[in-house]
Amino acid sequence: EYIHMYVYMYLYTIVHIYDTCKMFGSGIIQTFNASSFHVRTNCPFTLTHFTHDQVDYDITTLRGDDGLLSQMEIIVNKIRTVVQIGGILVEKKSVSLPYDHTYQHIFQYGTYTRLRSLLFPLSVTWHTLPAGIDTVMVRLLQKHIHTDKNIFTKNLEQLITSSMIPDDFCQIRDNVFAVNHLCNKFFSHTMDCLQDRNPHFLRLCEENMYSYESSNYVRCSFFSEVVQQCRHNSYIWIIWRTLTGCAAPTCPGDLVYEEQGAAFVPSCSNFNPSHSRQNLIRSCVCPEGSVLNDQTDGFHCVNISKCPCKFAGRSYVSGDKRSTNCQTCVCQAGGWHCSENSCPPRCLLEGQFVTTFDGKQYAVPGKCAYVASQVIVTYTFSINSVKVGDEEISELHESDHALVFWQSSMFVQVQTSFGMKIQVQMSPEIQLYITLPRNNPYNFIHLSGLCGNSNNDTTDDFTTSTGIVENSPQPFALSWSVGTCAANIPPICSNFHVMCSVLRDQTGIFAKCHDHIPADQFYTTCVGRTCNCGSHLQQCLCVALGSYAKACAILGVAVGDWRKATNCTLTCANNQQFFYDTRTCNHTCRSLSGPDPRCWSGDAPVEGCGCPEGTHLNQGGVCTPKSECECHYSGGAIQPGPVVIDGLQCLCENGELHCSKDCGCRNGKVCYHCSERPVNTAQKTCDIRCPLGCYCPHDQYEDHRGNCVSMDNCTCVYSGKVFAPGQHVKTNCKTCTCGQGRWHCTDEPCPGQCQVYGNGHYQTFDSKWYRFNGHCQYTLVEDHCGNENGSFSVSVESVPCCDEEMTCSRSIVLDIYVIFHSFFFPFQIQILYHQLHQSQQPNLPPPPQRL
Repeated sequence: EYIHMYVYMYLYTIVHIYDTCKMFGSGIIQTFNASSFHVRTNCPFTLTHFTHDQVDYDITTLRGDDGLLSQMEIIVNKIRTVVQIGGILVEKKSVSLPYDHTYQHIFQYGTYTRLRSLLFPLSVTWHTLPAGIDTVMVRLLQKHIHTDKNIFTKNLEQLITSSMIPDDFCQIRDNVFAVNHLCNKFFSHTMDCLQDRNPHFLRLCEENMYSYESSNYVRCSFFSEVVQQCRHNSYIWIIWRTLTGCAAPTCPGDLVYEEQGAAFVPSCSNFNPSHSRQNLIRSCVCPEGSVLNDQTDGFHCVNISKCPCKFAGRSYVSGDKRSTNCQTCVCQAGGWHCSENSCPPRCLLEGQFVTTFDGKQYAVPGKCAYVASQVIVTYTFSINSVKVGDEEISELHESDHALVFWQSSMFVQVQTSFGMKIQVQMSPEIQLYITLPRNNPYNFIHLSGLCGNSNNDTTDDFTTSTGIVENSPQPFALSWSVGTCAANIPPICSNFHVMCSVLRDQTGIFAKCHDHIPADQFYTTCVGRTCNCGSHLQQCLCVALGSYAKACAILGVAVGDWRKATNCTLTCANNQQFFYDTRTCNHTCRSLSGPDPRCWSGDAPVEGCGCPEGTHLNQGGVCTPKSECECHYSGGAIQPGPVVIDGLQCLCENGELHCSKDCGCRNGKVCYHCSERPVNTAQKTCDIRCPLGCYCPHDQYEDHRGNCVSMDNCTCVYSGKVFAPGQHVKTNCKTCTCGQGRWHCTDEPCPGQCQVYGNGHYQTFDSKWYRFNGHCQYTLVEDHCGNENGSFSVSVESVPCCDEEMTCSRSIVLDIYVIFHSFFFPFQIQILYHQLHQSQQPNLPPPPQRL
């Protein structure tokens, strides 16, 4: 038997202590140092004011004649938030919750509302009633409390007088109290928790109640705060509502009230909000075993299994499916359960921009000839022309190795005998798309080149021609160059971002694809294309936009008539028409003469010019009805009508050739007409050239220093440095040794790393990069995934500088509840905090608040 020991540990590497200032009832104020007093006034009143790192913080209140606060004003870094009976105004504009701003968040917090500053560890929490605000709490990091000018520096009278904001029509009145039987009765049950403070709170109760005896709001606000301080250890916790006549608040919909409930209600969108960071507070929560269905209007609680799902702004009920060409997802318990991605690996070479089979994106550094992949037969593609040897392919070419055909006026497809598909965009610029068979019977372990090796690991995509993984695209790409490279392509500029912004327009023509394919990388590529384009600016823009439209179409997401919306329309030759989904299968006159091999290739629709339904493309590039189609056979093509071929009477009709069957065969032989059964042949050529020049003698090779050496003495290059035979380097979790001019690498344990930096740049454990710019706190990684028994969670939140577009630091919250038993889970977090120069960033926030 094995005995497992479970140890639950909460780890905080930095512990911060917060204190709270409160205002409640008809004017009870409890300061940061826990002293309390009553102020009876209808004047504007400064609750707290301080300056930190040249940022001003002000919280002022105004109390109405009914004893409740009628208004509260919060100013943080000149951003003015006003809370009043009618709602919340930020910079004079009404906002709804949750509200996210660069400097602050405002959100529901149990039955309260909370404003949290992102510049400073400060939060303001208040409780709103129909008649006003009965409770305000200001929470501040303890080490900064001494900056408050209203604390510790004055006696009570001076403090009250200096905190009043001058107003000719308001008054500060002396406190008046009278014996109150309810107060006496209540505090007769609080000795166990208040002890020697009991008389002081009794006096506050009588001051609070005086002239407001009929106000349930004033009375219950006071008693509730006292009970919260006594907590549930006291007997008063159980009896206070019956004793005081303060009924429990009513909750909307299916929610039920709890004195100590979750500040953030578990919902279909988030089963475990905030984990251990969540404080218990007066709250409206769902009955046990259910969560809030926040995907619909109202406050309805459902079992987790009945939770709906959301995608692209649309709600799906449990059991609903949504599909693309690559994946099917089913809504289950509020989450999407998706099949494995069934789309085969694809490599994209779009101008200078490359996407490898594993999805790594980069730009080649120069105008060179490159080896894209080393397992294919070479074909020659140029603008609107494709050749095999000296033979130009006008429509269709078949050989033992490949089927090559025009899919539309813009695309040519090469279907290899081993299942690889190569699609070439022929105009207006040549772009290359290589697709591997999804379940290929071949072993592609030797696949290499600019496209990588298709092993579902992006970390080794920059493997050079000598077998080592480079750290950057430039030396990697140059290792696969052929011949001499021209000058480097200029770096990407940003002068043309306005033209490319249509890709990221949330209401534009491409918006419906944003939830399937993020447009950020395509936007960056678009800017790079247009700024290096020269005089053909519109053409470059349209090519870049077309790359995104094509990526969407592959998933089955049609963005609509994007060419018309972006002034990228095309003109077709002859009587052909433009389509976004042109297909060649059985759409040419040649296809009428026999089985069309293009139909066997899984011909996917592409954009370009082609023939509409009911017509077929003839040899002259004209769309014709069947009756006008020529007939194709091994000897060529003939026009419609009767004709004699090989001495036989034949008829070309509707693209099909019909010949008499009488050949005069004897001795069991059958009649065979080459005209009806074409013979496939392939022209094979071999072009071996040896240019004139100086080379090393036989059995010797030129090393990277220009010397002739034996194979065993060949040098290797890594990151621009030359290494001698036998030397070692470590890269990408591999140890590589130079030998015979190549790197020989052995794998080592390689931990996955997730990182986030700057203004929303993220890298996943699988080394995929993306950008997401949001103001909220986000879960970076967790192993809960709907299970309450998770072991850890890491959350991050951007903290802004004075410039709203910049991020100076990041608050990080690490929760660990490790279960130790028969295994050890290696987990490490590295935090880099950069202190910027004060003159550069005057409003730099403090280091991360808590881990």
